[in-house]
Amino acid sequence: MRMLNLGILAHVDAGKTSLTERLLHAAGVIDEVGSVDAGNTQTDSLDLERRRGITIKSAVVSFPVGDTTVNLIDTPGHPDFIAEVERVLNVLDGAVLVVSAVEGVQAQTRVLMRTLRRLGLPTLIFVNKIDRRGARYDGVLREIAAKLSPGAVAMGAATGLGTPAAAFTPFDGQAAFATSLVDVLAAQEDAVLAAYVADETSLTYPRLRAELVTQTGRALAHPVFFGSAITGTGVPALMAGIEELLPAAQGDPAGPVSGSVFKVERGPAGEKIAYVRMFGGTLRTRDRLSFGDGRAGKVTAIGVFDGGASARRPEVAAGRIARLWGLTDVRIGDTVGHEPTAAEPPTVAGHAPKAVESHFAPPTLETVVVPRRPADRGALLLALTQLAEQDPLIDLRQDDLRQEVSVSLYGEVQKEVIQATLATDFGLDVTFRETTTICVERPSGTGAAAEVIAVPPNPFLATVGLRVEPGPVGSGVRFRLEVELGSLPYAFMRTIEETVHETLRQGLHGWEVVDCVVTLTRSGYYARQSSAHGGFDKSMSSTAGDFRNLVPLVLMDALRQAGTTVYEPLHRFRLELPPEALGPVLPVLAGLGATPRTGPSSVVEGEIPAARVHELEQRLPGLTRGEGVLEYDFYRYEPVRGPIPERPRTDHNPLDRKEYLIHVIRRV
Repeated sequence: MRMLNLGILAHVDAGKTSLTERLLHAAGVIDEVGSVDAGNTQTDSLDLERRRGITIKSAVVSFPVGDTTVNLIDTPGHPDFIAEVERVLNVLDGAVLVVSAVEGVQAQTRVLMRTLRRLGLPTLIFVNKIDRRGARYDGVLREIAAKLSPGAVAMGAATGLGTPAAAFTPFDGQAAFATSLVDVLAAQEDAVLAAYVADETSLTYPRLRAELVTQTGRALAHPVFFGSAITGTGVPALMAGIEELLPAAQGDPAGPVSGSVFKVERGPAGEKIAYVRMFGGTLRTRDRLSFGDGRAGKVTAIGVFDGGASARRPEVAAGRIARLWGLTDVRIGDTVGHEPTAAEPPTVAGHAPKAVESHFAPPTLETVVVPRRPADRGALLLALTQLAEQDPLIDLRQDDLRQEVSVSLYGEVQKEVIQATLATDFGLDVTFRETTTICVERPSGTGAAAEVIAVPPNPFLATVGLRVEPGPVGSGVRFRLEVELGSLPYAFMRTIEETVHETLRQGLHGWEVVDCVVTLTRSGYYARQSSAHGGFDKSMSSTAGDFRNLVPLVLMDALRQAGTTVYEPLHRFRLELPPEALGPVLPVLAGLGATPRTGPSSVVEGEIPAARVHELEQRLPGLTRGEGVLEYDFYRYEPVRGPIPERPRTDHNPLDRKEYLIHVIRRV
């Protein structure tokens, strides 16, 4: 049987979860369609999801369509939970993007479609809510072609729009279908179009359908279906399109075991459960798996998705999604089993079995989580650590000096989710400090420093020389050697590299240092020595601790010479306004630090500091009488204009040598 791993994506409230329910009902998996409003859907299992009527965590269900078994992954639509969507994209064979027939193409829809097209992921579009008042057909098709994909192909006609009797009739004749498909082929200068122009009779309906399958599989055509998840109209046509138009999962069950972890959750007893997309091989219970950087574990149980639920199985083969028990050290993004070399071809079109790639911008906000009861500080850190296992982009920042923990965020709704989860799952009552923007630092120039063993003021039995210089934008932190690889024991070399990365999490102004190259220019150590009684003498022998304590001092001296520039996140925005609102809005944008550019039909585009977006969202309804439509997404980092924001340090401050040594030597 064919296997298809399918993602459902949409802007919030487009009806994505309702469509999932309707698909399960149409496939015979459930007897009654659940309701988001009633809180009884299959995929929204969290209490907060049911109360708010939004999807927060991705969920997997399975259903049959003809000869195809579909593993369907329902993903969040709210932009605050884009990290959940990001992890899912790496394991999909195809996607259904849901658009509202009433609201049309919305901001998050455009962000998602840009990513799907960049990945080359075959995608169908389902225009939902044709039974709602204000539903449109031609207008939405034009929006889809203009804002999402010029390869949009209408798969049928909608009638009775805006009424309970609204219906979708698929094109089943050559003329109507050819009219819909011909413009897409024309944009590609396709040979099929040439045949159509030369002789319409030579281009049969089966040949047209076959060409559509090819173009959809290449992510050049995007078939568009209309319907209603509430009434079920159009859903059978969509299901037929899923089976016919989207490519099946590939992979060799007899090959090496290879997969990617895209979700981790905790079971009732607190055990870790890893969700893995299998790209190759067959995994069996009691198999020992390697994953990540040398970690490994034995699989104690396997669950696969069948008939809407997870069922225990003794094995799972390539192409499927599995739940694995027993991997206590596994993390989201891990590659399990065999990791292919660059010379090996991907096992799924467009997707190699590899660690999770980043397709969206990182969080740009952070806040301090404060327990209402000071005695809960330890329990809070443990709980947040477990939440970070399930969402790596909830980056924890522990401040031991102030006894505080910060978390990174995409938006304010995440605060409510974290607060509710801590209360429900861990019994912790918390509040939050004011949300602040996360900046980064980049080296402004080149700096170098060194400290030599047994030469004051170096108190450590280690020699370390480091050079810091700027790297290309987006390159992260790269560590290089100008010393011979064998000049230090491997453990010391690894300690230096790890400490460099750890130290650069806080630069001269307290922000993470990115896009730089750090080169080890000098090294030295005292070999292991013994005292007169034959025991190891730590006072005469270098240890990893000597290097771990010395590197921050040397690195910060080098960074101080290089200097750093603080960058703040900048969002790209698009603002649709009624004509009379253009005058009042432009001065407000300028006051918020935006750089607006006006376009046709009162459309304003430009860039705005991420820190000011929330204020713009709050003021916009009053400026436009509720008619302004704002879209924005992360664009780039830009040097801060005005006073440089300082971030409180959470380490022992190697910029202050005296303070640092007092803490470090006391600790040693």
